[in-house]
Amino acid sequence: MAIFDTGIRADHPHFRNIKERTNWTNEDTLNDNLGHGTFVAGVIAGVDAECLGFAPDTEIYAFRVFTDAQVSYTSWFLDAFNYAIATKMDVLNLSIGGPDYLDLPFVEKVWEITANNIIMVSAIGNDGPLYGTLNNPADQSDIIGVGGIDYSDHIASFSSRGMSTWELPHGYGRVKPDVVAYGREIMGSKISTGCKSLSGTSVASPVVAGVVCLLVSVIPESKRKDILNPASMKQALVEGAAKLSGPNMYEQGAGRVALLESYEILKSYQPRASIFPNVLDFSDCPYSWPFCRQPLYAGAMPVIFNATILNGMGVIGYVDGPPTWHPSDEEGNLLSVHFSYSEVIWPWTGYLALHMQIKEEGAQYSGEIEGNVTVKVYSPPSQGEKSPRSSTCVLQLRLKVVPTPPRSKRILWDQFHSIKYPPGYIPRDSLDVRNDILDWHGDHLHTNFHLVFNMLRDSGYYVETLGSPLTCFDAHQYGTLLLVDLEDEYFEEEIEKLKGDVINSGLGLAVFDDNTRSWWTPVTGGANVPALNDLLAPFGIAFGDKILNGDFSMDGEQSRYASGTDIVKFPRGGYVHSFPFQDSSESGATQNVLLSAGMTKADSPILGLVEVGEGRVAVYGDSNCLDSSHMVTSCYWLLRKILDFTSGNIRDPMLFSPSVKQDNPLYIDDNQLPSRRTDVNFSTYSSVVGKELICRSDSRFEVWGTKGYNLQVRGRNRRLPGYPVIDLGRGLNSTAEVFPKTRPKLREKGKGDSSGNGYLGLLYRDELDMPMLVASHWLAPAVIAVAGILLFFSFWRIRQKRRRRRKGSSSVRMANP
Repeated sequence: MAIFDTGIRADHPHFRNIKERTNWTNEDTLNDNLGHGTFVAGVIAGVDAECLGFAPDTEIYAFRVFTDAQVSYTSWFLDAFNYAIATKMDVLNLSIGGPDYLDLPFVEKVWEITANNIIMVSAIGNDGPLYGTLNNPADQSDIIGVGGIDYSDHIASFSSRGMSTWELPHGYGRVKPDVVAYGREIMGSKISTGCKSLSGTSVASPVVAGVVCLLVSVIPESKRKDILNPASMKQALVEGAAKLSGPNMYEQGAGRVALLESYEILKSYQPRASIFPNVLDFSDCPYSWPFCRQPLYAGAMPVIFNATILNGMGVIGYVDGPPTWHPSDEEGNLLSVHFSYSEVIWPWTGYLALHMQIKEEGAQYSGEIEGNVTVKVYSPPSQGEKSPRSSTCVLQLRLKVVPTPPRSKRILWDQFHSIKYPPGYIPRDSLDVRNDILDWHGDHLHTNFHLVFNMLRDSGYYVETLGSPLTCFDAHQYGTLLLVDLEDEYFEEEIEKLKGDVINSGLGLAVFDDNTRSWWTPVTGGANVPALNDLLAPFGIAFGDKILNGDFSMDGEQSRYASGTDIVKFPRGGYVHSFPFQDSSESGATQNVLLSAGMTKADSPILGLVEVGEGRVAVYGDSNCLDSSHMVTSCYWLLRKILDFTSGNIRDPMLFSPSVKQDNPLYIDDNQLPSRRTDVNFSTYSSVVGKELICRSDSRFEVWGTKGYNLQVRGRNRRLPGYPVIDLGRGLNSTAEVFPKTRPKLREKGKGDSSGNGYLGLLYRDELDMPMLVASHWLAPAVIAVAGILLFFSFWRIRQKRRRRRKGSSSVRMANP
């Protein structure tokens, strides 16, 4: 057993089998001066009766990788990992972790560790109860990631929750942790002698590591390396685990680790592949959250479920042909499933993602769909074998389906334009949280916005996620597009399409912004204000660069405005709410000095609502009130009222009070709007800058590989890796001309513009750029119609000439039809 931690003392009385101690830090000592490493080792292999470890005869190899100041470096870990490989460790415990899953030297070395048949157990993290807080390396599929529970089988509040966020924003995360174990008030060894209790996933991880040591020891040494590996051990743990009744899959994984059940599995184990989780049951709530909270229906974005392939047959494996969906009855044919998966499974694990859509003929169907997904996996023959090893994995599905909801109840969440840490240096939505400044929780409806998802479902809304550009959804299907805390740029085609979607198609638009670009220099602020301003420009709306903080009250609801920004442009006739706040930006420093001298705070506009053509737009300058990460107060009540307006044109009397109606527009010159950083290569982080506009596998199947709706894109779908070309039955597999689109120009503010608002005409239809917007919709049909008329006229003239020539030759002769 290799224990990577703070070291251990050589003469500690609680350990009978310390084989070796090594130091990989810049401090000249092998001893543990913090107590963390000693405690972890005690849980695994302590011999003291008061705090007895799981496997006291385990050979302990102590790797000191942390200093007394709890400092470590990737390079120290890399050296220590290499030594663990060279000395052929069986099991390795890491009661540490961090958010940076893009520390590639570290991540790839972990792969190398497991590829060398070392079973790694790691703590999932102590960042609960927040979601999307998995720590690396426990979030890797080849690692046994361990969460914590208390003695009442409740998930410990500190235990990090899934899902994994590697796959975002374009896919969907995996289920983690793998298992949970007792991690609250666990007894272990003190630094020199005696026992104490500690809590944390750092404690739960060695509990599972001790269980793993016991399981390894029951396999005869001659068979150990043939049977035991990171995949087979994980199979034994997750299949033997006891599922807890309360928590969901992203809290407990497979459930509480169960030593005896896992032993029974290993005792008769034959190398095979399997899928984890092997069941997705929409009727199993709350375990199958979030899937059990919202049924499938026709016309929705694909629901993605990302499972892990565990291959106990070998370190490398291959998927033998595409997976197959086997419905249990005729209704199952209403489900269309596309797959993305690891064609090469290494080391020991891969992924299988299901993209599920209900076919249009199921628009009125209500009921359940059941069936199995099968995938065949094979690995090269083991030593002494002649034939490849082969196994068929099965994933059971039980899905709920309802008739397609009305447009006003459907909301689309924009995930595509979210950038998180890593890869970008993206700050959190509130500057007040200085001990956790990076935005690393995924910004997804099922991670740090999971409470928003639950609230919307409780309110009767159906929420879908878009991980592709805004050209990749049909606006006629949705009541509101919801933009929250977005950091990326926008394609010009997106800006043009959204303009038409709102003004002509009646789409509602709700924006929750924030601005945390202040005392650090991040890639962008908490949201990308300049990019959002480009997107909102056609509606005459823009955010400023203030960083506002303070408390305010609306309709009896007390709220906190945390690092939000102000509205500096808004059209006449809209409704704008303003409150006095303190400005924390650089430009607000002088104002704050004056305030300390007794001046009153000026009101800042923070909420605006306006009808735009056929649609409605609402903007609010703070998203922290929706983000469960370090939220001070929620504004779910405000979100509900905003959605009532944007989706159903229901106007709350308080929000639409005559006293806040704008008789004159808010306006500043464009050169006064927040600007982008010029010293950052944003293409490194962006899905837009320097990238091709393309609809990905999380958009509707019919636009996969195209540029989306309303862009006159026809022809063969662009083939994506791992996906077959899809025949959609509408000629999309035949080539056709792609018509270029140009972004409509907005009229500039001229001397004669008495309103002072360059976009006012656009909003009130007196100068709508309609020909530019809709020309592409009528031009092609018009050309075809004119050509048809000319052709018909030509045939008519020829026929008339023939009749004149033949007149009199035969009065009874009739022309052939």
